[in-house]
Order: sequence, then structure tokens, then C-alpha cells
Amino acid sequence: MKFLKLEKKNKISYVSFKRTKSLNALNSQTLKELIDLNKELESDSKTKVVVYRSEGKNFSAGADIKEKQKKLSKLELWKSNLGKEAIESILKINQITIASIRGYCLGGAACIASACDFRFASETTLVAYPEIDLGMNLNWFGLPLILRLIGPSKTKKMVIGGEVENANDLLKWGFIDELYKDEDLDKKTVALAKKYALKPALPSRMIKRSVNALTYQNDQAIMHMDYDQFLLSREFSE
Repeated sequence: MKFLKLEKKNKISYVSFKRTKSLNALNSQTLKELIDLNKELESDSKTKVVVYRSEGKNFSAGADIKEKQKKLSKLELWKSNLGKEAIESILKINQITIASIRGYCLGGAACIASACDFRFASETTLVAYPEIDLGMNLNWFGLPLILRLIGPSKTKKMVIGGEVENANDLLKWGFIDELYKDEDLDKKTVALAKKYALKPALPSRMIKRSVNALTYQNDQAIMHMDYDQFLLSREFSE
């Protein structure tokens, strides 16, 4: 893999973004690597916990808007949504998933974090959904993910307002589960990952699957066209 790094230890798989010069922005190749890797991890019976983290000072600046886009027909563009596929690949993982966040966690990266079972963060964490200021609505299944964590009012504030929110507020709202000093984040994340790795695998996975089905079943039906709406908002933006 060119933009991701995988390390396995103590029944825990650590997936690290490593495009540090680009603030770990999610280009097409990174998303493809993430999708393929998640499919492998889903069938890895030895891995009990998956941790998503980053090299450098930032989790990720989100979708790489500087990436040169291929010329695609409208049909080809409609059929290509690597972002949502990446989110779905995280949601399909049976193991416990943890996002270990520091620095910027923007747009698509916030969708990745919110798709995980838990979010552990450092005090430097800043989360925002800047899509609206780019003339776009939020897709990648991001809207129901954030809504389930922080409720309708705060979701509207973040997604319509597009403002950068700090770690302390995100902890109060429920987006962040545990907050640590920057120098303690890695150590604390590993400790909590080990805790969940000690739990019996089968009941843990059954409970997770049931909770996710109860939480997102209707959301999947409602949000099946979020990418269509995204393409329309791009086409008709002022």
C-alpha cells in the first residue's frame, strides 16, 4: 500500500494514514486502499479490534479537493463513489473499530471517524464539515452518522454552519468518547484497544451487528441517494 500502513499486534490491527505532506488528504488511491484493506480485515479471524489513526499531526483533511479529476461521463461519475464505499466498508467490519484522532479531522475524515464504534481524541482535535462552503451537500453517509452521535440541532450547526469545532465541545456533544493530552493519545488508544481485544469475539460481534442494524437500518433506506444529491448540488451550485 502506498498511502496506508498496516500493523498487527496483540489481535489489534492498526491502520495509519501516511500522506502527511498533504495533511493525510483522502485521494482516490487512499480510498481504494482503505476499501480493499477493510475487506481483508473483515475476514481476518485473528483481528479483534481495528484502530484507524494517522502519522503526523493531523488525522486527515478529508477528501483531496486538489486531486486532478479524470474526465468522466455523468453516468461514470454517478457510478463512482469511493467515499461512501469506504464508509460502508468500515460499517461492515465485524470487529470493534476505533478512530484515534488528532489535529484536523475534516469532511470525509469526520465521516470515517463517525463510522467507527469509538472515537478517542487528543486536545488538538478540530472537526468540521466544510462541504457547504464548497457548494456541496454532505454525502458518504455522513449525515446519519453525525446525527446519531450529536443530535439534530448540533448536526445542523456543524453541517450547515461549516464551522470548525474544538475537542472540548465535541466531547460534551458526544462526538468524542474519550479526550486525552496529545502526548497521551497513542498510549491510551492502545490500552483501550487491548481492553476490547480481551472481550469474547462472538458476543462482541453479535452485539455490534445488532446495535448497528437497530441504529442505521432506516437511515440506509433514506440516504441511498445522498451521492445523487451531492452531484446535483455540485451541478447547480452558484
